[in-house]
Amino acid sequence: MSDKPKVVFLEVEDWFRRTMADPLREHMVPVFLDGTMEQAPDAELANARVISPFVHSTLDAAQLGRMPRLELVATRSTGFDHIDMAWCAAHNVAVANVPRYGQNTVAEHTFALMLNLTRRVHEAWERTMRGDFSLHGLRGWDLRGKRLGVVGTGSIGLHVIAIARGFLMDVVAFDPFRRDDAADILGYRYVTLDELIETADVISLHCPMTPENHHLLNAQRLARTKKGVLVVNTARGGLIDTAALLMALKSGQVGGAGLDVLEEEDMIAEESELLSEHFDAARLQRMMQNHVLAKHPRVIITPHIGFNSEEAVRRITETTIGNIRAFFAGSPQNVVNSVRTTKQETQP
Repeated sequence: MSDKPKVVFLEVEDWFRRTMADPLREHMVPVFLDGTMEQAPDAELANARVISPFVHSTLDAAQLGRMPRLELVATRSTGFDHIDMAWCAAHNVAVANVPRYGQNTVAEHTFALMLNLTRRVHEAWERTMRGDFSLHGLRGWDLRGKRLGVVGTGSIGLHVIAIARGFLMDVVAFDPFRRDDAADILGYRYVTLDELIETADVISLHCPMTPENHHLLNAQRLARTKKGVLVVNTARGGLIDTAALLMALKSGQVGGAGLDVLEEEDMIAEESELLSEHFDAARLQRMMQNHVLAKHPRVIITPHIGFNSEEAVRRITETTIGNIRAFFAGSPQNVVNSVRTTKQETQP
């Protein structure tokens, strides 16, 4: 048996398998699976020492328990809310992420959604595809002078602010961990979450999915927004209460939404999950709400592609491979939990 560690990559696209198979075999035994964690065969997981998921895999205690030799979860994402961190800590399994890969990439997609909403691009495109070139109902509005409320001033949030300042927008932000130096340089100011919600013309979410942030935009907060506010979410679907957003869209309190992420988006991507024993009525309800959102004329939904540029995907790949190699070299990097890590015999 090879002394190289077995590394299982989930949700793998063909290009990754074609370009990475040979380079990785020098230092590890790579296994490439198209599907999610839930679809992975037990035989492939039994001896895995590293599992590398993307965002559509749920690594809960039951799934992680299928890998008795597991030492490292190397997620190919910045967020790690799809991983049971308590289980990993209890079993001394390290979790490494990709903290920086698409700051500008996701920020640019944020503005693609925003401009699509403000200038009604998707409505105009659908109309012209029908041969209708009338302007009726297609009047948009300028970003210049409008207030953008950015929730979360990490690296992506700051890139969004920098772009917004280029559009001459007035920018306010909320983050419990203020970046006053960045505020001075970029020309924005911090306010309370209440003030941001009540005064912004556009609200853009760039915060992590934590228990405290679940349904950050709920019915109560959406009711206090400016009439016709636009909501953009390129972070995590669970930051918005889908049912509350639908009601706010129906009443006109929310004028439009640009969403790259949805609650239970994995259910839409893999409808076979409807037959899973873990599927329940609440998840079915959210999935049906997502289908209603997708058909709403003032909602733009993209399939979690904010990260998906050539440059960003290359950075994700390079960082993930670097995380795995550093772990087995005894110098773990980008580890987001507190576990004991010791130098391994193999050094990819």
